[in-house]
Amino acid sequence: MALPRNDPAQYDQLADQWWVPAGGFAMLHWLAASRAEHLPPAPSPDAVLVDLACGGGLMAPHVQRLGYRHVGVDLGAAGLGLAREHGVGAVRGSVLAVPLADGCADVVVCGEILEHVEDDVAVLAECARLLKPGGALVIDAIADSWLAGPVAVGIAERIPGGPPPGIHDRALFVDRARLLAAADRLGLDLRLVGLRPSVRDLVAWKRGRRPGVRMVPMRWSGILFAGYGRKRPGPVPSEK
Repeated sequence: MALPRNDPAQYDQLADQWWVPAGGFAMLHWLAASRAEHLPPAPSPDAVLVDLACGGGLMAPHVQRLGYRHVGVDLGAAGLGLAREHGVGAVRGSVLAVPLADGCADVVVCGEILEHVEDDVAVLAECARLLKPGGALVIDAIADSWLAGPVAVGIAERIPGGPPPGIHDRALFVDRARLLAAADRLGLDLRLVGLRPSVRDLVAWKRGRRPGVRMVPMRWSGILFAGYGRKRPGPVPSEK
């Protein structure tokens, strides 16, 4: 039975795809590697990385290599079960009200979730609340632009490595100016860059010559974008 666009139940239906490198979540593997490139090594053995909407835990190998205690938060029980199998401290909960303490995280990763919620600024506020002063934030999402809908939905859902059909609702794509303004109010220094898969890698991956595809930064952030930032010292203002 077909589910509505952006229905979280799709992730339970596709749970067996999480750790298949060429499966339905192939691009999430590539994005996980890209996020890790922008994370500092753990400053201490007890440093914590909170992984919001962690799904099946695809960040796990990268987080382990960097030396963090990996805490993943997600609503999907099936994905969390897989995350636990890969060493993630899995917590079931909403990214809109994360059941973790203020200032518990040295790093927060918020990957591919802002374009799936009605209130992306509320999720950003949770990122700011969870971070220690000076803590690092890495996000990625799909922008609200004239081209994002045709490319991220119309084309990407039909090509190898792209997202599963029906996983995105273009009405929820992210207003970048609003996000940056909210970040500033929340005490986050955040910069955005565009991302795209390497075309050369994509061809080689499709032919079985590469295990994955590098995500390449670009100046225009109007389709897929990443955000890299730090939390400034001082209390986090409330967005409520």
